[in-house]
Amino acid sequence: MILQTTFPGHSLWLSCSAHRLHPFLFSKRRRRSSLSYWHFNRLRPRLFAVAASENGVFTSPEIAKTFDFTSEEGIYNWWESQGYFRPNLDRGSDPFVISMPPPNVTGSLHMGHAMFVTLEDIMVRYHRMKGRPTLWLPGTDHAGIATQLVVEKMLASEGIKRVELGRDEFVNRVWEWKEKYGGTITNQIKRLGASCDWNREHFTLDEQLSRAVIEAFVRLHEKGLIYQGSYMVNWSPSLQTAVSDLEVEYHEESGTLYYIKYRVAGGSKSDYLTIATTRPETLFGDVAIAVHPEDDRYSKYINRMAIVPLTYGRHVPIISDKHVDKDFGTGVLKISPGHDHNDYNLARKLGLPILNVMNKDATLNKVAGLYCGLDRFEARKKLWADLEETGLAVKKEPHTLRVPRSQRGGEVIEPLVSKQWFVTMEPLAEKALRAVEKGDLKIIPERFEKIYNHWLSNIKDWCISRQLWWGHRIPVWYIVGKDCEEEYIVARSEDEAHRKAQKKYGRDTKIYQDPDVLDTWFSSALWPFSTLGWPDESIEDFKRFYPTTMLETGHDILFFWVARMVMMGIEFTGTVPFKYVYLHGLIRDSEGRKMSKTLGNVIDPLDTIKEYGTDALRFTIALGTAGQDLNLSTERLTSNKAFTNKLWNAGKFVLQNLPSQNDASAWENILSYKFDKVELLGKLPLPECWVISKLHLLIDTVTASYDKFFFGDVGRDTYEFFWGDFADWYIEASKARLYHSGGDSVASVTQAVLLYVFENILKLLHPFMPFVTEELWQALPYRKEALIISPWPLTSLPRKSNSIKRFENLQALTRAIRNARAEYSVEPVKRISASIVANEEVTEYIVKEKEVLASLQARFAKHPFYRFSSRHVSLWIIFHLAEGQKYSWNADQSVHLVAGEGLEAYLPLADMIDITAEIQRLSKRLSKMQTEYDGLKARLSSPKFVEKAPEDIVRGVQEKVDETEEKITLTKNRLALLKSTVVVT
Repeated sequence: MILQTTFPGHSLWLSCSAHRLHPFLFSKRRRRSSLSYWHFNRLRPRLFAVAASENGVFTSPEIAKTFDFTSEEGIYNWWESQGYFRPNLDRGSDPFVISMPPPNVTGSLHMGHAMFVTLEDIMVRYHRMKGRPTLWLPGTDHAGIATQLVVEKMLASEGIKRVELGRDEFVNRVWEWKEKYGGTITNQIKRLGASCDWNREHFTLDEQLSRAVIEAFVRLHEKGLIYQGSYMVNWSPSLQTAVSDLEVEYHEESGTLYYIKYRVAGGSKSDYLTIATTRPETLFGDVAIAVHPEDDRYSKYINRMAIVPLTYGRHVPIISDKHVDKDFGTGVLKISPGHDHNDYNLARKLGLPILNVMNKDATLNKVAGLYCGLDRFEARKKLWADLEETGLAVKKEPHTLRVPRSQRGGEVIEPLVSKQWFVTMEPLAEKALRAVEKGDLKIIPERFEKIYNHWLSNIKDWCISRQLWWGHRIPVWYIVGKDCEEEYIVARSEDEAHRKAQKKYGRDTKIYQDPDVLDTWFSSALWPFSTLGWPDESIEDFKRFYPTTMLETGHDILFFWVARMVMMGIEFTGTVPFKYVYLHGLIRDSEGRKMSKTLGNVIDPLDTIKEYGTDALRFTIALGTAGQDLNLSTERLTSNKAFTNKLWNAGKFVLQNLPSQNDASAWENILSYKFDKVELLGKLPLPECWVISKLHLLIDTVTASYDKFFFGDVGRDTYEFFWGDFADWYIEASKARLYHSGGDSVASVTQAVLLYVFENILKLLHPFMPFVTEELWQALPYRKEALIISPWPLTSLPRKSNSIKRFENLQALTRAIRNARAEYSVEPVKRISASIVANEEVTEYIVKEKEVLASLQARFAKHPFYRFSSRHVSLWIIFHLAEGQKYSWNADQSVHLVAGEGLEAYLPLADMIDITAEIQRLSKRLSKMQTEYDGLKARLSSPKFVEKAPEDIVRGVQEKVDETEEKITLTKNRLALLKSTVVVT
């Protein structure tokens, strides 16, 4: 079957009864086109627009031009006041439980918080809508070092030192600070839309959690898993405490490598070893000199003694060890086990003594002799000067160092042997390894299982004591007058400790508590079960919600927190504390750099929310992939702010084309349409059947992605459907029926479909964009409940694949015509004609859709055409079918378009361009290309060029020749076509 369409003056012929049609024209996805271009059918004011705003919380799109970000806090407070964040235990199904990683009480919202809040809230909102009792348990961490630092600085500004106040008074001051400022981070997290059960909020120093911490310590000690000893730790001289590996950051910094002579005892002046070190002040702690056993330079000195410089002749052995790097420095290693982690491990393996030369404040102690009392860096300068004076300094040269600095204070961390409390980790780690091996715990992405297994397989004992005043006091008491290392009591309270001491040592025994506190990570390791009532396992929350379902956090604390929670959960409750671990990456700037104040590239979430809205921020950061870092840019935020506006304008269009809510008959008709049966779907017109089929496919795909935690796929797929299918295509299609249909019954089908599709889009997007979706949902008529608790769309709903294919044919034809116009630079207002060739099957469904394609003649009676305009396309179109009329066109002078199987089009060139001008332009272009081609061929014909020029240059010229030759051929063909068109004309 052949149809002819004109743009605008010719005719479309079809051997059937006459119809005059003005079709809609579809455009390819227009990501930034505004719905304000749509011609709305302005109906009378709706009662539901008033209902949506009557409580002062929600505003209808019919009233507001755009979504107002300032309304987000009001919506959030309304959700919370209605109790929607609490688990609905009436549902009775398997609960979904997630414990929020507790941010530091001193914290201020940053993008890392925004990431975990967004991802966890997506999970919680999805499972809440799926009908599961859902608990998201929030809380904050007491952050021992960070909080103590903050309060100490505050006191310093008042001229007060911590030690002047005393421990009890200082702790009281910290509690006062916490009560005044500790809620800041919580309120900021709420601003992100976190639907936590705030009635169950915890703080790691709460009475309940403190009881759990003491119980855990006592039980571990009773099993022989906690012990006290002197071992190498990361020491913070300024904070005067040991710090965890997580609180140490390594920086590449410019430093110096010092070369020092160590004379061989009993040898001549030429018998010495030159040692390269970056920390010469630690030479006072040297206990041995090591060389590689196969290093011929030093083999004659093995088993002899070396003299440590400036120590009045102290001798140390020269030993061999295969771990010495022969190529680093001079190949000679000084072993200072009191001040280097590697040296410490080597000394313990070889049975060497450990010598400490530093005080806790990083000044040198009496072991350093004349340098005693000097700061470590001052001692380094003086020591080098003395070495130069005595002729023992060889040289010094610039060297890039990997310097360990305190995450809190920025000072250089000192490896130091110190008396601390430790947990024996190996037996705990074995159970945690088996949990992943047996599948009791699943880590997402799976590749992090290897890292988890490697760390637990090589785990070291955990230093859990900190020399601070703010935190959980270690529940250990010593006996006055007894050796602390041998005589101590572990108890759950001071009264219990007194009773134990008096029973063992007599009624007059006096005790005092260990001054140290526990590592903050110790209390955090108990977080999933201590927050639910443990150690009292009879508490209802513990029985109902433990073990939890999910632990979501950054991949950088897989070891320091996640693995420890798994170990402690198994140890104290007999089961893993959660079924899944979801690890997110870091948020970086647009160039992939880590955000830092130094680089000036920090993006503040609260500032971002003010400018772009919470929904745009959440949608942007949720599109990442689990475990991978995300580059955040203002371009992405701007794009997703536009997405929020597009959603708002789509809601405006839907609302303005629904009947008034007091029109009971119209609404009864609309609400009577059901789309859950395939036979009902088959009765729908093509555009309606297509969009619902696509929606049902989307629901299945998105639901599966939610269940697999593929949140990036969820966001992208829903975005593509809403913008690419619903807004760009179906809304345009719906206008023909809404404004120019054959009657109310036809319009009601379209209204029902618009409402059905849009409300399901809101459901699918709600976990990502809770505020704008709830606002739009409340504006829709006949909402029985809030969107946050509305049921998730059903899956496995019917779809018609043939309708999808047919509609895609129409889309393909539209895109092909638009692309042809662009290729030939047809002005937007210029009208062109087209001849459409279609087989009988295609013709049949086009005819069936004559109502959708019907002319807007009622509205544009004085105009012989319908104008569709958008940012990308502006075409003047007429479709005219008349029985008995014949088609005619000259295919040789037309652009041939193949839209799909059984659907083609021919666009006459004469309608699209000024042929004479185009021939002149192409002739000039051909002449220029021919000149270029001849020059390139001449170069290749020259033996000197081919023989002497580099191979890649010759190859590049040949490729350019081939490319130019192809362009010349295409241009000649196009010229021939244009010239033949002139002749025909």
